[in-house]
Amino acid sequence: MTEDEQTSSAVTKVEEAASKVARASSSAPAKRRGRITQGASEAETVTRTYFEAIGAHDVERAAAMWASGGREDVRGQGVFFGPEGIREFIGSLVEAVPDLKVEILSTTSEGERCALQWRFSGTFAGPGSFNGIAPTGHRMELEGVDVLTVRDGLVQSNEAFTDTMSVPRQIGMMPPLHSTAEQRMMGAFNVKTRLTDGLSGAGEAKLVAEGVWVVQGQPGRCNVYLVENGGDEGGVTMFDAGARTMTRAVARAGARLGGITKIVLGHGHTDHRGTAPGLKAPVFCHPDEVQDAEGSGGWRYWPADLAGLPPVAKQVQKTLHRYAWDDGPVQIEGTIEEGEEVAGFRVVHLPGHAPGLIGLWREDDRLALVTDCFYTLDMFGRGCPPSVPVKTYNYDTDQARESIRKLAEMEPAAAWPGHARPVLGDVKGQLLKTAGAI
Repeated sequence: MTEDEQTSSAVTKVEEAASKVARASSSAPAKRRGRITQGASEAETVTRTYFEAIGAHDVERAAAMWASGGREDVRGQGVFFGPEGIREFIGSLVEAVPDLKVEILSTTSEGERCALQWRFSGTFAGPGSFNGIAPTGHRMELEGVDVLTVRDGLVQSNEAFTDTMSVPRQIGMMPPLHSTAEQRMMGAFNVKTRLTDGLSGAGEAKLVAEGVWVVQGQPGRCNVYLVENGGDEGGVTMFDAGARTMTRAVARAGARLGGITKIVLGHGHTDHRGTAPGLKAPVFCHPDEVQDAEGSGGWRYWPADLAGLPPVAKQVQKTLHRYAWDDGPVQIEGTIEEGEEVAGFRVVHLPGHAPGLIGLWREDDRLALVTDCFYTLDMFGRGCPPSVPVKTYNYDTDQARESIRKLAEMEPAAAWPGHARPVLGDVKGQLLKTAGAI
């Protein structure tokens, strides 16, 4: 078959799809199709004809060019399914911009796909609204790119990309680009960002050992650890997820270190899973901690109303759990157990405060990252010597003491907890004293 015959065959398929709808203007498409170059692929032929139908406000003809169930994803506006959903979408566009003009700027085709760059222009005059916005009478001009997949003469799918900021600027919803009003708006937004960061108290990531950084934030001086991945993997593994208020600070720190590739929860309490839902990285924990990480965050075994805490601390803690620490359940990708390796550290099971509490141990420099195996912070946020976690929050306090003794016998050079400061110096002696062994 010659190139002319191929082009003719493709155009014929488009005509067959369009003939489903009787239109008084049926002679117009033939004139528009004359703009298609000889030798054009079927994908380009159909794509151009489709956009020319939109430019002619021929909603029925444009809709008839879609395969049943074909999917159009218009970024920032929604997903529509052909042909009925396409009919409604294009119809609403024409009703909102009755003098709509469509210019085809360029096309690029490969196989069944064609990318078409377009320019839409017209007046937002109505009577229809667009995306819920009432017509304003403003002139609009918008450019974008659609990537269509064409098969058997019909559009199977479309991915549409455009500058979603242009229309709000042009109709007065947002200030003009580089205007004084825009500068003021950005200034106010930056103030809000600084205030939010200030409330979290999270600073820059601090290097505390070779390949290990800590981000500490409020409330509760939560510690989130970023551990450099070895080999060719790049990026960092995050250990312990801290408070929800720290999410943006942790995300920035992780990005600057090459990206967070996975998250390992030290345990699943609300103040140690808080950033995980917002970071979009796979999350792992000990098998005994899945129930709490994906569920209540520890509330299932804590006493009702946090009984046992001083009255003032109780009210403060309840508020922090709800509004500052927790961002809800976390989907667990997989589990890890004692003896397994994580970013050059060995996993150590230290149950008691939580049934599946784990720490990370690096033999080379005797560094231990141990989440809430012990506290160096009291219920009022004050620093304190290493202590057994508060009974109210423990799954099994006697077991928690045993885990502190287990950690002490490993003779760490530095032991970093889930909150506040590390234990340094005579770490073994301090931890044995904490556990009541000396």
